[in-house]
Amino acid sequence: MTADLLVIIPTRGRAAVLPALWANWVHYTDPDLTDLLFAIDDDDDDLVDYLDQQIAGIGDRWMSGPRVRMVRTLNHAAVTWAPHYRYVGFLGDDHRPRTPGWDHRLVGALAGGLGVAYGDDQLQGASMPTAVVLTSNIVQALGYMAPPVMTHLCVDLVWKAWGEALERLFYLPDVVIEHLHPANGKAELDPGYLEANSPEMVAADSAAFYRYRDGTGEDGPCLSADVDKLRALL
Repeated sequence: MTADLLVIIPTRGRAAVLPALWANWVHYTDPDLTDLLFAIDDDDDDLVDYLDQQIAGIGDRWMSGPRVRMVRTLNHAAVTWAPHYRYVGFLGDDHRPRTPGWDHRLVGALAGGLGVAYGDDQLQGASMPTAVVLTSNIVQALGYMAPPVMTHLCVDLVWKAWGEALERLFYLPDVVIEHLHPANGKAELDPGYLEANSPEMVAADSAAFYRYRDGTGEDGPCLSADVDKLRALL
């Protein structure tokens, strides 16, 4: 295996976007540096279409399994593959790199061996790494890429908190990974957005984030304990 970076895209119900996503990926991404993995659910109504895309050669790696929602799907893929890569990244199926060499730039920012790097998604900018690259030793040390107490939202706030606490957070404003989201008028609301951004999901994942951020580790993962583990890697 020659690639250093694996980017994971969990996707559900959006098989139709994959040809355009893959065309964008191929145009802006170095295949010698970066592999792309699609993670899908085996109960997806689009499953046959996803499998057709896989057969057609879209993506470098695929994983499928029972639906466990976005964070657990991401964690399963990241933990499985982190030992084989120096860097592990996340993009949504609604992210599109727009800067040639974007992957080289983010990996280059992490050359010190530990940290979190992200670019401008043209929605949240510096405030949230909605698309991110981590050194894989973070995933291996913690046993996850995002706290499993969350389902979908607020994981970008965790990635930022890790980087800030370690003083290893790198924001590259001239590296654009555009977020095509209903919030900025670049996507239509579909069942995936409606579910992920429902009031119930917002409330549950927000509460989980605050418990994680402010917790002591007595009732689940917490930021302070995770940062201690990661500081041991410095």
